[in-house]
Amino acid sequence: MADSKREIERKYETTPGTRLPDLTRVAGVSAVVHRGLRELDAVYYDTEDLRLAADSLTLRRRTGGDDAGWHLKFPVSTGIRDEIHAPLADTLPHSLAALLRSRVRDAETVPVVRLLSSRDVHHLLDEDGALLAELSIDAVRAERLTVEAHGAEAAWTEIEVELADDGDPAFLDAVERRLHKAGVRSSASTSKLARALAETAPKKQRRKKKDGAAAPLTAGDHVLAYVRDQIEAVIGLDPAVRRDLPDSVHRMRVATRRLRSAFKTYRKVLDRTVTDPVGEELKWLAAELGIDRDQEVLDERLGDRISALPRPLLLGPVRGRLRLWSVARRAGSRRRILSVLDGKRYLALLETLDALLADPPLLPGAGKEPQKTVPRAVLKDYERLATRIARALEQPPGEERDLAMHEARKAAKRARYAGEAARPALGKPAKRFAKRMKAVQTVLGEHQDSVVARDALRTLAVQAHGAGESAFTWGLLYGQEEASAADRERELPEVWARASDPGLRSALKG
Repeated sequence: MADSKREIERKYETTPGTRLPDLTRVAGVSAVVHRGLRELDAVYYDTEDLRLAADSLTLRRRTGGDDAGWHLKFPVSTGIRDEIHAPLADTLPHSLAALLRSRVRDAETVPVVRLLSSRDVHHLLDEDGALLAELSIDAVRAERLTVEAHGAEAAWTEIEVELADDGDPAFLDAVERRLHKAGVRSSASTSKLARALAETAPKKQRRKKKDGAAAPLTAGDHVLAYVRDQIEAVIGLDPAVRRDLPDSVHRMRVATRRLRSAFKTYRKVLDRTVTDPVGEELKWLAAELGIDRDQEVLDERLGDRISALPRPLLLGPVRGRLRLWSVARRAGSRRRILSVLDGKRYLALLETLDALLADPPLLPGAGKEPQKTVPRAVLKDYERLATRIARALEQPPGEERDLAMHEARKAAKRARYAGEAARPALGKPAKRFAKRMKAVQTVLGEHQDSVVARDALRTLAVQAHGAGESAFTWGLLYGQEEASAADRERELPEVWARASDPGLRSALKG
């Protein structure tokens, strides 16, 4: 089994003359207790081409100390990482290997650096003796284990302050102010591994500086930057989905949709004979991810409806029947998602996306200025939406209008994504356009949610009737959903009028 915790820490440089200041002068600290020395031996693993390090992930096998075992750390933000711990074993535990699969694929993880640390530990305690933070002075010796630069060494000493579980991050700010006042400066390295890799790298690699991302010069630059962001989101969210973190499935699904939408929107930039097959695979992945998410949204909607009803209108075991129906539909969905992420089809898709970035299928339009190409692509999606909105508003209430509204919703989502993708090139006009398209998408989305809810309520009513229960409550909820859909249909013309303002489109053209 693997355990997870949130690690919040700060690192500081030391010199031969560095001395710890009196930290009892930090607000809240009543005592600083010396906990002695610990000898730690950690071997860090990565692929030969350092894919994990490139994304600031660290994988290590540590012996010594209180937390011997395998550790995998994911960056959350500056100074904050999620650490997954697995028991000590000779080989990488499957639970951690799975979390690396989207980045590692079929490559082998090998030892790249060994760190020997002599850790001098101090506990910062409050007046009740509770731990506020652990401060350690680490004397580190690093040895490179890769074939290139094998045996290269580096040594340094650093101070590390790690916040106690459930502690207030503001406490670390107070400690830092005290350290800075004593002349102790923040470390330039984000982790021991990053510093070790930098200081033991071959000299020719050390001289190379990582250039910042260049501003898009062509439409191709612009589109590929957006495509790269979405691909990185899919890969980066894979471990979060496997860990079942909140909203991770939804975010990964959105990234696949944005990517697929970009392929369609920028058909004058990227060759659709290449991107269409990729888009179909993205559609498959989004559908697989959506099974559990769609049921979750529906459960919440129906649950809220039931909770809002007065008790006299709840006839029969309404909540129990909804729960049984939901459990039956969601049975095995979690296992299915994990099976998809472990499957060959998904890994092949990731390889295809990498290949697309490495050798993008650019068309002649990719060489044009983004200020000319991008507005045309966005407005093309707008025109598509306008046609579908008109078609939906022409239909009489009923199934045909429901279908037409659903098609318009998909077009609104694509237009919104197009506006969001255009922001780096077009700025505020694209932001305003995306905001208006989102408003249209919201109305149409709520209408579609009502359509789906009515279908579910019809099924629940049939099941209740077949079991000899009253179907009254299900019929009442069905009527509420019909009224909700009608409200959205009446709301749409006004929302669309704001979204179709000619001035909004003119601003996109510049």
